[in-house]
Amino acid sequence: MSTPCWIDVAVQTPAHSQVGGLLSYRCPFLVQPGQLVRVPFGPREVLGVVWAIQDHAPADMPASNVRDVLGVLEGLPPLDEAWRQLVQFSAQYYQRSLGEVALSALPPQLRDLSNEQLARRLKKQNTERAVNTTPGPALSDEQSAVLAQMATGTGPFLLFGSTGSGKTEVYLQAVERMLAADPRDQALLMVPEINLTPQLEERVQARFGNDAVVSMHSGMTPAQRLKGWLAAHAGHARIVLGTRMAIFASMPHLKLIVVDEEHDPSYKQQEGARYSARDLAVYRGRLHKAPVLLASATPSLESWHHSRPADAEDTGGRYQRLLMPSRIGTALLPKVRRVDMNKQPRRAVLSTQLVAAIQERVQRGEQCMLLLNRRGYAPVLHCADCGWKSECKHCSAFRVFHKIDRTLRCHHCGLTERVPRACPECGNADIAPIGRGTEQLEEHLGELLAHVLRTDGSPVRIARIDADTTRLKGALESQLAQVHSGEVDVLIGTQMIAKGHDFRRITLVAAVNPDTALFSSDFRAPERLFALLMQAAGRAGRDATQSATSEMWVQTFHPQHALFEALKQHDYPAFAASELAERTAADLPPISHQALLRADARTQEAAQALLNAARETLEAQLSENPDTADLVLQVSVYPAVPMSMQRVADVERAQMLLESPSRMALQKMLWHLHGVLHQVRSQPEHKGVIRWLVDVDPQAI
Repeated sequence: MSTPCWIDVAVQTPAHSQVGGLLSYRCPFLVQPGQLVRVPFGPREVLGVVWAIQDHAPADMPASNVRDVLGVLEGLPPLDEAWRQLVQFSAQYYQRSLGEVALSALPPQLRDLSNEQLARRLKKQNTERAVNTTPGPALSDEQSAVLAQMATGTGPFLLFGSTGSGKTEVYLQAVERMLAADPRDQALLMVPEINLTPQLEERVQARFGNDAVVSMHSGMTPAQRLKGWLAAHAGHARIVLGTRMAIFASMPHLKLIVVDEEHDPSYKQQEGARYSARDLAVYRGRLHKAPVLLASATPSLESWHHSRPADAEDTGGRYQRLLMPSRIGTALLPKVRRVDMNKQPRRAVLSTQLVAAIQERVQRGEQCMLLLNRRGYAPVLHCADCGWKSECKHCSAFRVFHKIDRTLRCHHCGLTERVPRACPECGNADIAPIGRGTEQLEEHLGELLAHVLRTDGSPVRIARIDADTTRLKGALESQLAQVHSGEVDVLIGTQMIAKGHDFRRITLVAAVNPDTALFSSDFRAPERLFALLMQAAGRAGRDATQSATSEMWVQTFHPQHALFEALKQHDYPAFAASELAERTAADLPPISHQALLRADARTQEAAQALLNAARETLEAQLSENPDTADLVLQVSVYPAVPMSMQRVADVERAQMLLESPSRMALQKMLWHLHGVLHQVRSQPEHKGVIRWLVDVDPQAI
């Protein structure tokens, strides 16, 4: 046993508790920063990460009060300094406790393992993970040019390439070159959603061999997550493929980070520490001196703005923009056709022209895809006599009618009830659905195409893919396999089907009702809609032999809208320029920086009262101090308002927006706000508040 030392340890503490920093312990063992230790925390024994080693007891605490470390998790190399810096930055920037971020980044099973159990798992590890690279296809001139630019630049890089231009092959080539340069180097490939992972995983494993690749996403079992994490941490896994959680994977030899579909909102965590994995990827690349490649056909306006070229009045952005405007080979982008729904019969779901076009494609043996971003049969059930609607009694939302199982289901709190036989208010038996969901569209299209036959003489096959049809494990994979094999003629679904899938047989894509996002109160809604439609259009004509006749149909009541004009030309730069001009005029991100403070309470008054009290206290305290008085001028703090979805599961929600042209000033304000919130929350008049949280760089307001 060595001489005792004192160590600072990060442990998982309750969110927003006063115990938010590092805790001090006396350690009778020899340890290093980054090692995992078991320590007493209250009556429990918990796992912690050694953050720093001190040569004396904490000055503000008698040595007799410092508790002893209970043990060290043996056999694991320490978490390196770059990983600890990433965690520390994330905790500070996103306003969470250091221990919360550090421990949630580790596989849950690691917390419960004894040294003997861990030793058994480490013994089973495949330490010889050979990379067996299979040569990829010949590169196009554009792909070769982009790789040459990456080889001479330092990044971060924004790869802006049209759908079907071969972006995936570019980063597989980049990974191949990196792996060949050094036998220890590791690459991190990130995708926005789990349902895109198996497709890419298959392709990466076929290219580099099964042994070299591990996956990380929330759909894995705890044992799978632990096995993958250990392989990456030890350096045996050369490629980690995962969703946003993979940004915190311990990869000591990380030399390349790729963020595929970087525009996708799924990279922003919406619970706990609300981090953006895309933004952390850029920060982590700097820590490891590793190039970062952000790739998308519809980049986020933030990344587009950061990659702007320099001119006489502007020094330009800090990213380097790489361009791949052409599809691979002779494949063409689909022709965009707009249908003016004002000229269609009233209440028409599908225009006669679109139905005829679908029929023609099916009879030719081609596939079609219809996009409607609303699941269920109908958003609302309604009584025409008394005006009753199927509201959720726990949320400020309507319960959606699902015809398949005759239920009314709230998509926010999960409340599910059988459809009433008559109106609960007046007893009228004639209650009817209002609006349309994917379920109703599937039924309606089945009726319209009932007389149409496939090339083999069999009836048309329609499939629906949304959150309802993919609940069971393996359901999504089997449904996608049916589409790829040609068993399905018409695919109907929500945004899940528009992202990243390589459907080779689809030649017609149609957006059934995209207008709702055009006039949303959320300033990001047009950006998300344009990305969704461009990505959906990209599913058509990916096979060069059919691309000349591929089409994207848009049914709209606003055919002359600028967004649809840009879509028709496949002109993302024009759309981005007009959106950025509007954002600049209104001082909205990426020109300014925002944070949301949210409060949940039993009443809306209590939620707003906490936020407004924090605002008044904060501004009063800052104004009194000459060192901080400037912050009040630099950061706008708006009064509290109800959230757009005001009540969920009987909890009332309010929010307060903070906005500043300076990211540094906003961070300073949030640091001061943290202390004020603890102070205000402890006052008796705010007992009705359940929780509060800070969302830095929010994706929705």
